[in-house]
Amino acid sequence: MAHRTLTATELAEYLHITVTEVERLVRESDMPKELRGSRYIFRRSEIDSWASQRIMRMPDERLASYHEESMRGTKEILPHNALIPDLLRPDYIDLELTSKTRASAIRDMVALAARTERVFEPRELLESVEAREALCSTALPGGVALLHARNYDAYRFEGSFIVFGRTIQNVLFGSPDGGPTRLFFLICCQDDRIHLHILARLCMIALKTDVLNKLAEAGDATTAFDALVTAELAVLPIPDTPKSK
Repeated sequence: MAHRTLTATELAEYLHITVTEVERLVRESDMPKELRGSRYIFRRSEIDSWASQRIMRMPDERLASYHEESMRGTKEILPHNALIPDLLRPDYIDLELTSKTRASAIRDMVALAARTERVFEPRELLESVEAREALCSTALPGGVALLHARNYDAYRFEGSFIVFGRTIQNVLFGSPDGGPTRLFFLICCQDDRIHLHILARLCMIALKTDVLNKLAEAGDATTAFDALVTAELAVLPIPDTPKSK
């Protein structure tokens, strides 16, 4: 799947946007594409890298809009609006990582994922995460990074999940604001159709709530997990209230 090509219609479904929006991006953005005859085709592996960078650099309003679109587009795969309770557990959290460098932070996060016993090839995952970071840092302002693989393989993981780690000391991880990073998520998706939505959700949580401060101060994994659950609820749409008769 990592090397397959997509038509404009398939790409729209993959990115959870309309074909019209794909056509606009082809005209106005640096979206990777190839012209074959009279039609463009898109390599999924190149689109993954491009789309993840774009999501993490979206302004607030555009991110919120994309998050809503991707939530609708993944409803059949992810029936619950709240993802954190399904993807993360307190024992997938380590608040005492000893990482001191960018390279060691990546290794330690992959090792944390491997400790779940849901990663089939940790070495291959490490290489893919390193390749993704080589393209552009996944660090965001505020001291958090959203690690993920460059390419998604349906047979890499047992199900989809997230791990979270906090380093004991600051790590220079290439944040756009030049600041250090201590908070690290690693997104591990078995289904390549949902990882962009999960990335958008984590961006929303990081940018629109105070959860980063709470994670930096959390005294144990359960406290950190509860903070994330609460923060996620804050960025979800308010359920419609049934009208009284």
